[in-house]
Amino acid sequence: MKPVVFPGSFDPVTNGHLDLIKRARAIFGAVVVVVLHNPQKQTKFTVQERVSLLKEALRAEENITLDSAEGLLADYMKTHGYTTVVRGLRSAHDWNQERTQVYFNKRFNPALETVFLPADEKYQFISSSAVKEAVAAGGDVCDLVPPCVADVLKK
Repeated sequence: MKPVVFPGSFDPVTNGHLDLIKRARAIFGAVVVVVLHNPQKQTKFTVQERVSLLKEALRAEENITLDSAEGLLADYMKTHGYTTVVRGLRSAHDWNQERTQVYFNKRFNPALETVFLPADEKYQFISSSAVKEAVAAGGDVCDLVPPCVADVLKK
């Protein structure tokens, strides 16, 4: 079985992301986590920093590979021979956004399939954006992100 791809900006990676990655691995056996460069997003961390934080957060995990990419996810998938994308859903808002992504991924790579995993209740309201906003306002996010991310955000 080929690994599934879990793409995202991960700016920064949250405990919700880690939960989805581990659950996807439990279902599919192996996961490739791809940090995407999205020029439309104003990011706090570079792609290399995000990959490094993910590597640290997942260092004890097996069957999880990290990569990064620019451009279309559909092209990345085609180039590497992957056919399945896993995405997390926290709310109806996520569902609406993800449906658009599915449409364009299939348009540019008809072989792609997307599988959705609902967020665990305890992670439903965690987003990278909310974490960054909380940190900017002086909030403690230690229980929302892995320790390596919390350490970097404190600085």
